Amino acid sequence: MPDYELLELLLFRSIPRRDVKPLARRLVDTFGDLGRILSAPPDALLAVRGVGPVVMHDLKVIEAAAHRMARARMMQRHVISDWEAVLDYCHTTMSHRPTEQFRVLFLDTKNILVADEEQARGTVDHVPVYPREIVKRALELNAKALILVHNHPSGDPTPSQADIAMTEQVGQACAALGLVLHDHLIIGKSRELSFRAEGYL
Repeated sequence: MPDYELLELLLFRSIPRRDVKPLARRLVDTFGDLGRILSAPPDALLAVRGVGPVVMHDLKVIEAAAHRMARARMMQRHVISDWEAVLDYCHTTMSHRPTEQFRVLFLDTKNILVADEEQARGTVDHVPVYPREIVKRALELNAKALILVHNHPSGDPTPSQADIAMTEQVGQACAALGLVLHDHLIIGKSRELSFRAEGYL
């Protein structure tokens, strides 16, 4: 089922007894796909002709439900052995965001997820990250390992020199405090890059 047809079904519940096909097409034309529509900021949605508060709120509820479902697959599970769930969650929550977001997945000694926290939000091509704050928060949570995750709104998950340097700094801070840095994932639109798999860690 194409994105616009699924969107029509969703919109029909928000705007009953009306032809919602033109609105579905406008939303797809404006944002590109269903993921980007659901993750669009409320003011950007409201700027599309035909989208009122009811439609905007319904779309944001659907987005929140999708995030909650993906996150539930990870919580209280051995994260390293269910890597596909980690990737699904990261793509669901981050791949369609219009700006960069930096998250940290904090794990205990058994690699069970104990916290998933957004550390920073940035612009379309930069997000400020402070290694000291990351390890400080890990110690507060009594975490023993972590996974760094951020997105590239451009869709290309190739790491920048700043990404590589920041990861090295976090790795050094973790090593000094006995924490394990399992990986740094960069989430693109349709694929991801693992620093561990690519040899950066």
